[in-house]
Amino acid sequence: MSERATTIRVTARALRHAGAQAQAGFTLLEMLIVLVIAGILVSLASLQLTRNPRTDLNEEAQRLALLFESAGDEAQVRARPIAWQPLDGGFRFDVRTDDGWRPLRDDLFRARRWEGGVTGVTIQFSGTDKSVGRLIFGTEAIDAPMEVTLVSPAGRATVYGTGNGRYQVR
Repeated sequence: MSERATTIRVTARALRHAGAQAQAGFTLLEMLIVLVIAGILVSLASLQLTRNPRTDLNEEAQRLALLFESAGDEAQVRARPIAWQPLDGGFRFDVRTDDGWRPLRDDLFRARRWEGGVTGVTIQFSGTDKSVGRLIFGTEAIDAPMEVTLVSPAGRATVYGTGNGRYQVR
């Protein structure tokens, strides 16, 4: 074989080998594009993790509506009135005893801090525009319709009591 043919073969093999190595990795541009896409996906995921303050307020109103239903049932079972009273930064439930009103300390009706950014509360009975300082759940199943409005920087949520022991949030 001639020297020229051997050189051509060696050069062709070297070119094929160099071409295979060039295709084995990623270019810098491809890596940057992947990193940019990953960064966008991470930032979108972190945006989804922040809670909506309006959702927090509605969840607090739903929690309160369920506590009201439980307090009405508990007042009937105990045959003693139970009162709900908003406080600065929270609320509590009291039970009427022979000595007066005493705070309830069990797990369900213990004093709690507001969640959901609640900054104010108004209590009104239907048909009046006068606010009251607390709700009393009597020993009877029928009560007066009422509204408890929770106020926060995100807006308002109102718990409506129909008078039959059931509550809903609007």
